[in-house]
Amino acid sequence: MQLRLDALEAHLAKGLAGLYVVYGDEHLLAQEACDRIRATARAAGFTDRSVFTVERGFDWSSLLGASQSMSLFGDRQLVELRIPSGKPGKEGADALKALAAAVNDDVLTMITLPRLDAATQKSAWFTALSDAGVALKIDPVERAQLPNWVGQRLAAQGQRVAAGEEGRRALAFIAERVEGNLLAAHQEIQKLGLLYPAGSLSFEQVQDAVLNVARYDVFKLNEAMLAGDVGRLSRMLDGLRGEGEAAVLVLWAVVEEVRTLLRIKRGVAAGKPLAMLVRENRVWGPRERLIGPALSRVSEGTLEKALALAARLDRQVKGLSGGTPGNHRNDPPPDPWDGLFELAMTVAAPKTSPVPPPRPRAGTAAPARRPA
Repeated sequence: MQLRLDALEAHLAKGLAGLYVVYGDEHLLAQEACDRIRATARAAGFTDRSVFTVERGFDWSSLLGASQSMSLFGDRQLVELRIPSGKPGKEGADALKALAAAVNDDVLTMITLPRLDAATQKSAWFTALSDAGVALKIDPVERAQLPNWVGQRLAAQGQRVAAGEEGRRALAFIAERVEGNLLAAHQEIQKLGLLYPAGSLSFEQVQDAVLNVARYDVFKLNEAMLAGDVGRLSRMLDGLRGEGEAAVLVLWAVVEEVRTLLRIKRGVAAGKPLAMLVRENRVWGPRERLIGPALSRVSEGTLEKALALAARLDRQVKGLSGGTPGNHRNDPPPDPWDGLFELAMTVAAPKTSPVPPPRPRAGTAAPARRPA
């Protein structure tokens, strides 16, 4: 049975299943879900606990033996199996299928896995586990959901932001500074609980207390670009640079998005349905809903010019000449990261004049986006 994380509490209130599979890369939420299952198991008498971690040369027979044996003291057992790679191999797949088939009322099994691709979720071993017990998928908290998530966490510790615009600013402020680092976000929220009493928090209190602990994913940069969020785009580029991310990797990610947009733009012009083009170009998740507005902002010519700029940037970040000899007007900026911002801005906020917009730096307000 597949179960959503927000339904876990209601499920546990009705009683425990014999097998749980918790999978996903959001470590804080996965840890909290496992802790909640453990606490419920202890309350139900599963006081004997064994933990196995699958590494090279792991003895799968030891797991099967533990899941089928009684405790020396007659206690019910909680058996935890951790598979950090998400790949049990052939022997492990057979053992997991056997484990799923051997339900034991005195043994509760909890298996933790990282995020699984679609093929793995359809594999025989994973299907056997989810059919025999509960499969709990831990989805990441997307950037758009983060302010609401922060608000819920504050409410859980008896705090809330001020009403109205001040409260929205406070939640947005926190979200900007903890994006991509949910464990640190949890710690910053706990810190607010230690610093201030229960009740309403002002924007000034939040601003004074919350550190900038954001961690940025180069592949999330494309979401900010497609959304036309110039301020977030600039913060992410500054953050990636500060974290030592390679400019060539950032360039590759942005160029792949520009190429995808150009292919879809040309496909739409040829009369193909947008939904079909989105599937063909493997646009999933948040990008799927952002691709339409992005396409309406940019022309085919703008995307072609963006690829020409990307070619010059590619030479620059590899230590070669960035521009075309004798054509200095088309040279990228001296700083490759400013060039990456200019490239991303061709999609985020296409220019209507030859003067490029100034790049907002961390801690400054983003310029208003120009109309397409």
